Amino acid sequence: MDARQLFNKWVIFGALALAGLLLLITIFSIGWTTPPQSSDVGFAPAYLTIIPAPTATPNVTPTATIDPFAPSATPTGLAIGGYAQITGTGGDGLRIRSAPGLTGEPVFLGLDSEVFLVKDGPREADGYVWWYIVAPYDENRAGWAAADFLTFIPAP
Repeated sequence: MDARQLFNKWVIFGALALAGLLLLITIFSIGWTTPPQSSDVGFAPAYLTIIPAPTATPNVTPTATIDPFAPSATPTGLAIGGYAQITGTGGDGLRIRSAPGLTGEPVFLGLDSEVFLVKDGPREADGYVWWYIVAPYDENRAGWAAADFLTFIPAP
């Protein structure tokens, strides 16, 4: 078969006509299926939020309120039911004793920054004020400690 017979003017004209017909069908189907665009666009309202610049806060000294049911605190702030932290041992730790006073047998060594719950006291013995403290995480870590190495801290 000759290639000229396949590509005569009628075959080319028929192919172009079919392509044009398909193009017209595509254009009309897109026009019928897409929603018409609104010609009246207008504008959407914009909302403006004004944020004021930060202002200086006056320095106000907080005033403590008195709880009539709380045990009275000593000048060091320690009181029964409060929390105490071991401080000032220079890293040597604090001997927690079985009884208030230097004659009480050491039960364990409390480390600097360790926190305890105050359960009893104060008691004076051997020139020190003693408090009975208990570790909140282990009831077995309990004993008497000298107030000179305890610092009041707020409840954790």
